[in-house]
Amino acid sequence: MAKAYDHLFKLLLIGDSGVGKTCLIIRFAEDNFNNTYISTIDPSPITCLWVVPKLLTSQQPPGIDFKIRTVDIEGKKIKLQVWDTAGQERFKTITTAYYRGAMGIILVYDITDEKSFENIQNWMKSIKENASAGVERLLLGNKCDMETKRKVQKEQANKLAQEHGIRFFETSAKSSMNVDEAFSSLARDILLKSGGRRSGNSNKLSSTDLKPCDKKNTNKCSLG
Repeated sequence: MAKAYDHLFKLLLIGDSGVGKTCLIIRFAEDNFNNTYISTIDPSPITCLWVVPKLLTSQQPPGIDFKIRTVDIEGKKIKLQVWDTAGQERFKTITTAYYRGAMGIILVYDITDEKSFENIQNWMKSIKENASAGVERLLLGNKCDMETKRKVQKEQANKLAQEHGIRFFETSAKSSMNVDEAFSSLARDILLKSGGRRSGNSNKLSSTDLKPCDKKNTNKCSLG
């Protein structure tokens, strides 16, 4: 039986507690939003097995959850396994074990919470210390639907992203703005790096060239 996908990419979301990581994943994987999600501490049990480094177990570790969605990029079916992590300090010893297997890491901050943006530098350090060398990264400023409460300007985030040589998007899990574009952009960059794209132009393409499956495009907040 033929595989239902061409590539499997593991993505990891990191960032402070409350920035909307779980809401982003639910919006991307299920096209749903619920503003009453509690912090990712002890998620409800799921039926699949949990893959822990050097361990396969049916017990779900606290502070970890994942969703799956397949997207179509460059004619390839890319299965994205998107891992959600708790932002609380006490769970970092658990979540850092998942860095090494990640092919892409999404750093999330809340545009209405300046501290969550300042802490991105600490999360960058955590990637450097725990992730595989050369892992693809992406910066997301979530909750861009809350413009009246904005504390972090787009220019600040753009500058930070440029300093680290990574892409930047502003997203809204609530309205779905740029959510598909952001995830698919990261998947495309991983595909390019892995040589999965057809030969020819090897430059990274803009996020407007992406073709996520089963979702319609939405209005943009901001993207870099």
